Amino acid sequence: MQIIQNIREKGTAIVIGVIALSLIGFILMDANLGSSRNSASGNSTIGKINGVAIDTKEYSDKVKLIEDQYGGRVSGAQTNMIRQNAWDQLVAEKVLVAEFEKLGLSFSPKELSTIMFSEDAPQSLKQAFTDKTTGQYDISKVQQWWQTAKKSKGEQRDAIESQVVEPIKIQSLYTKYSSLIAAAGYYPSWMKEKEKVENKAFANISYVAVPYTVINDSLVKVSDQEITDFLNKHKSQYNQEGGRQISYVSFSANPSGADTLKMIESLVTLKSAFATDTNATNFLARNMSNVNFKDVYTVKSKLPAAQKDTLASLAINEVYGPYLDGKNLIVAKKISGRQLPDSVKCRHILIGTKDPQTGQITLSDSIGKKRIDSIEAAIKGGEDFNKLVLQYSDDQGSKQKKGEYDFSSDQTLAKEFYETVFFGSTGDKKVVHTDFGWHYIEVLSQKNFEPAYKVAYLSREVIPSDETVNTASTKANKLSGEARDSKAVDAYLTKNPGLQKIDVPTIIKENDYQLGALRDARQLIRWAFGAKEGEVSEPFSIDDQFVVAVVAKIQSEGLPDVKTIRPQIEYLVKNEKKAAQIKTKLKASPTLESAAAAYQLQVGTAGADSSITFSAQIINGIGQEPQVIGAAFNKTYQSKVSEPIAGNNGVYLVKVNSIGNKPADSAVELAKQASDRAKSLSQQINSGWFESLKKLATIKDDRSKTF
Repeated sequence: MQIIQNIREKGTAIVIGVIALSLIGFILMDANLGSSRNSASGNSTIGKINGVAIDTKEYSDKVKLIEDQYGGRVSGAQTNMIRQNAWDQLVAEKVLVAEFEKLGLSFSPKELSTIMFSEDAPQSLKQAFTDKTTGQYDISKVQQWWQTAKKSKGEQRDAIESQVVEPIKIQSLYTKYSSLIAAAGYYPSWMKEKEKVENKAFANISYVAVPYTVINDSLVKVSDQEITDFLNKHKSQYNQEGGRQISYVSFSANPSGADTLKMIESLVTLKSAFATDTNATNFLARNMSNVNFKDVYTVKSKLPAAQKDTLASLAINEVYGPYLDGKNLIVAKKISGRQLPDSVKCRHILIGTKDPQTGQITLSDSIGKKRIDSIEAAIKGGEDFNKLVLQYSDDQGSKQKKGEYDFSSDQTLAKEFYETVFFGSTGDKKVVHTDFGWHYIEVLSQKNFEPAYKVAYLSREVIPSDETVNTASTKANKLSGEARDSKAVDAYLTKNPGLQKIDVPTIIKENDYQLGALRDARQLIRWAFGAKEGEVSEPFSIDDQFVVAVVAKIQSEGLPDVKTIRPQIEYLVKNEKKAAQIKTKLKASPTLESAAAAYQLQVGTAGADSSITFSAQIINGIGQEPQVIGAAFNKTYQSKVSEPIAGNNGVYLVKVNSIGNKPADSAVELAKQASDRAKSLSQQINSGWFESLKKLATIKDDRSKTF
């Protein structure tokens, strides 16, 4: 199971992008994974996707897999995000696999080998089999491992199937499926010709624009029934899922000024000892720094922007600070400085003494040293370097590149290798020993030298004192205890003007975890879906604050009620009523002159600059009015004035003065336009098909009952 462990430690997600979802699962851990530490145990059903039940263990395993991609150190909002991501992946897998099966898409063993043993391999395999020294994917090592892996049995074989084979298979099937979808895009000749003509047409118009503002809003009353009628005409636009509208009052438990001052004083007392101490690693550990010492040089341009000039000007062993960086107070100490190139080019030959994947010794150091000494002697004797690379180097990643590499100063390399190529000089030739074996290294070039510094950072997070936390908690409990319904909360806030109620405008769904600016509000939301309308919560500790919530409204699935939606759409209904009044005042078959006179307006013109085209988004002097653009190309309106057009911002009458055509494009331009249109069509197809599949699927999400 060594390779599975290796993948687990270094692997990342195999991601298939459809819209913004990670569609296909992460590299699994072990075949006998238990339930996630962050979720319930057992195998109860938490949902169904197209009739296929999703049990708690399957979901919990998926959650744990993603957590392990973060090193297993997740909490709060990150945990909630991971849970949602896991569910999205399960939905995607179940929906897509069903489509693959319908179409009879298959995946052969030959395809598996082709993918695994190429640069198209999933990122997880690449990271597991990447040579630490060269950074290259070692295909020969993968082939050796696969020969052994195929012979495994039982749980080990099951783990390999689920961790390696299945994700590659699903990704390949997805690629085939999406390619079929993309190939369905067709740009017919008749459409091409039609768009060619339309793209060259431009119109010149005269018009009268009667803005809705000619009628005062206070003179237009909108009844509840009119709001209801408008909603019924636009159901698809305003239908919404059921949920809760939640308001809340927060009490900050962030560190006070006194808390910050106390932390500053504690760091100031350490400055002298920090300056004189000779072991930065031990000093930072002993004094509980939340940043470990990195024994590397950083070029000045990559030091923290706000402090780089100050840090650069320090003397060796001089300290600076404390200064605030985010939530941390920091004291910095310059350990040493030197000139460093920001990039180098080098070449090397490696005689490996250890398997980079398993860590097993493959050759004794003494034999390795004799071989590299012989290679060094051969090069000094005039032997071709590239010939020796191909014949002897164990670095598979550089064999076909004459052993050459380009490195930047911030790349992670074996310390001895790094110091040779960055601390030495161009032209240096040296035998070096690293954890991987013996190297013969030549420095070919070094570029862009600048000052670089080794800096130790004593860093501590400023945290609130018990007094600060208790004060915030007491205030929250006082509100919760004295105000037990929404009206009482409003009355309490009136008496305490320093407090503010935040009304979250969006409908909160049962499985949501974020509430407005509160990123980790999962427990609060679970409470809200068990509470009554107007009910007030006990305080919740969320994001360094205590929060008291109110269920402002329980929203049923379907169209929103009039009271809730009125602020959003009342102006639209008013505009409809204003348009009717304006049309009535204009009377039947008005002229541009009579319409302008009725409202003391001027007849305007637009399009003399050829800017009114079919693809135009706005009309100069008018704004975004697509119906007016459509009327501008109606040849009927060359001989008469249009009927009044109710637009976004007013009522318009249009008279078409002329419709002209721009000069024809060249054959090259037309070919490019056709190509761009075909690409655009393909992108449109690919951007929406998965969402369409989801809408057609039957998805029941009952996670909120368990998580």
